[in-house]
Amino acid sequence: MKKGRIKIDEAKCNGCGACIPACLEGALRIVNGKAKLVDESACDGLGACIKECPKDAIAFEDEESEGPERGGLKRKAELSVMAANDYNLNWPVKLELINPRAPILEKCHLVVTADCVPFIYKAFHDEVKGGVVVSGCAILGDKDLYRDKVMGILKHNDVVTIKVLRVEVPCCSNLTKIVGEALRKAEKQIKVEEAIVNVDGKLKHRSEV
Repeated sequence: MKKGRIKIDEAKCNGCGACIPACLEGALRIVNGKAKLVDESACDGLGACIKECPKDAIAFEDEESEGPERGGLKRKAELSVMAANDYNLNWPVKLELINPRAPILEKCHLVVTADCVPFIYKAFHDEVKGGVVVSGCAILGDKDLYRDKVMGILKHNDVVTIKVLRVEVPCCSNLTKIVGEALRKAEKQIKVEEAIVNVDGKLKHRSEV
């Protein structure tokens, strides 16, 4: 799949820099008072920077090509459709790296998985199909950062459902608690399903929390 390509209208850009922190890949810089795409190869093509620009100076560049890389709103719409039918579209997946305003998160079925689940759960791909996946480790990761990232996702997007995938070990239950805290802070009421996997790689229990 080709990546999308953004275009910056220098006549509209006032150099405010609001787009810079939105680009987690560091592909944008302010050069001579204007935003510039300084590393096209690093751009993930999801357009998180577009939402942040107060002057509408950033847009997808129209291209004569097939698939979701064609510009503007058509690309965003096609990304949403693909997210509903594919489980391997979104990147990055780590909660430390995910941008809560990434277009793919709008109207998504969010899957919050423990880092180790994809490696031991044989039915992982079937479990997350149709969802947007984010991952973290409830014991090694920054719990406050995780909570704030999930809260940001919930605040800025109309998330349809949430699924937590975790291992049966006690420390992994913190992942479900983190999601619960994020829901409360975001003041959202969304169905949360918890699927617990045992250490042998089989589903042990599934319930609504």
